[in-house]
Amino acid sequence: MSQFKLNEDELKQIIKKAKDFFKEEIVPSHKANTLKLTRLKEFNLNPFLDKYKASFLTGNDDSESIARALVYPRVLGTSINTIFGDKLQKFCSEVLEGFASTTSGIDIEFFDKIDGRKKYCQIKAGPNTINKDDIETIKGHFQGIKNLARTNKLNISFDDLIVGVFYGTPENLSNHYKKINEEYPVIIGQEFWYRLTGEIDFYQKLTDAIGDVASEVDGSEMIETVIKELAKEIEESLKPKKVFEQLD
Repeated sequence: MSQFKLNEDELKQIIKKAKDFFKEEIVPSHKANTLKLTRLKEFNLNPFLDKYKASFLTGNDDSESIARALVYPRVLGTSINTIFGDKLQKFCSEVLEGFASTTSGIDIEFFDKIDGRKKYCQIKAGPNTINKDDIETIKGHFQGIKNLARTNKLNISFDDLIVGVFYGTPENLSNHYKKINEEYPVIIGQEFWYRLTGEIDFYQKLTDAIGDVASEVDGSEMIETVIKELAKEIEESLKPKKVFEQLD
């Protein structure tokens, strides 16, 4: 295993590229998406629950509280997770460019730092980021590799065709991943990064590095501005409408 381990310069380069990617790609997109949330049209309102969620969050259901209940989940959940997922392929091509694959349907190729064998890997973001339809798509890509291996007499086993999941733990994997894992290994979180780099704690080092970037970003004022703008529109929307005036 040690003979395959990436050297310190290579490990540091991945971390540096990851930090740069987060600064240049993730943060600007997150800010841009946040600034869009000043309009109600950006949300799927549920008049039966919005006031409840506001009261549950802040203790009252005024327009600003409703705005907070709408904005917080979007900014801290849906938005940033979607951005990361959408930019995953770009992350692979820029941050993990040293492992780039020219094989159709495969994101990266690398020599496993545990068993020393070459792996053909499809990359996914997290433990809940695929749906039922993705199962057959993933298996289809791997079937193509198996066909290629037979044609060219390549020594590729089932264990060499893997799904690599950037973050999470095995117990967090969704049932969709577990279905794939019945046929092809799904390697997640710390183990994935260990197999890729040969550094047992690289996953922790990488997430800590991303955390350093995050500590430089303060979106609190932006979020407050967005909430206040959204609250104005909510206030207007809450005014009773003369829905029968056309009948007068």
